[in-house]
Amino acid sequence: MSGVSNATRIRRVFSVKEELLRKSREAALTAVQIFNNPSVTFKSETYVVVVIIAWTYLLHAYYRGKKVDYRYFTQGEKRKRYDRTKNGAFKHWELERCLNDEHCPLEREVVQNLRFLIGLRHEIEHQMTTRIDDLLSARFQACCINYHNSVVSLFGGEYGIAKHLAVSLQFSSLSQEQVDTLDQQAGLPRHIRQYIEGFDGVLAPDEFASTKFAYRVIFVPKTTNHPNQADQVITFVKADSEIARTANAAYAVIRETERPKWLPSQIVAKMKAEGFLRFGMSHHTDLWKSRDAKSTSKGYGVQIAKTWYWYDTWLAEVRKYCNENVGTYR
Repeated sequence: MSGVSNATRIRRVFSVKEELLRKSREAALTAVQIFNNPSVTFKSETYVVVVIIAWTYLLHAYYRGKKVDYRYFTQGEKRKRYDRTKNGAFKHWELERCLNDEHCPLEREVVQNLRFLIGLRHEIEHQMTTRIDDLLSARFQACCINYHNSVVSLFGGEYGIAKHLAVSLQFSSLSQEQVDTLDQQAGLPRHIRQYIEGFDGVLAPDEFASTKFAYRVIFVPKTTNHPNQADQVITFVKADSEIARTANAAYAVIRETERPKWLPSQIVAKMKAEGFLRFGMSHHTDLWKSRDAKSTSKGYGVQIAKTWYWYDTWLAEVRKYCNENVGTYR
């Protein structure tokens, strides 16, 4: 019989869970402080790494409280054989494994936001990036808000970080023309852009639009005749108000739309529908191989997970090729 009492076990579980929560909160606050520090130029990359640690500790604390074993092991005939590092420590689940578990308490959109950050971390770990702060700040802000809501919901308000999530504004002497073209950021690495396009391309519309995936705010220059509003930098309006509907309608028109993507079978089917009945899958494969069309420098498509998707630019090339060889394929 074990010499460890149930009371001792309970205290041990509680103390480890408390320590995980303390470290999780410290990591989350560190991530926020780094991102809000104007003197840091490597903020997005550092933020992603640290905030993933915060979420990992948070879910470890949750699973420990629910008595879910979050260590890697192999089940033997009589007992578990735990995986260990070369120094003998247990190998605990990384964040992605925590999200995949059936007991994960997080909402779908929150999980998608974290999956995006995990994939982004994989990209920036191995290749240098230029500044991506403005491009992805909506997703970083959503991650912070999601963290606060999740830790409060799961463990109580004393673990929240809401008071540290104040709106941060950076002022500079930008012309209106510069503001209008901020989304056309020069120097964004191709691998980052392709990763973003690939991830966003497979999201359901409601997932992409959710504030839990990306917290997007529209700021519109405003004039006012009301003295009590004259010095307000930000004015919040109800989501169903006429001002909000107008702003969202304008945003829907000007925002960058997701590029259509085609599977190889869909491209072949379209060519057949256009009268090129002899154009088959083997012809399509031979064509893209002969032109090295999957080279990232060509920009003809993107790989999502293990599947390659073609853009309209490649579809146009295939159509042009079929027209140039109409006698062969009709």
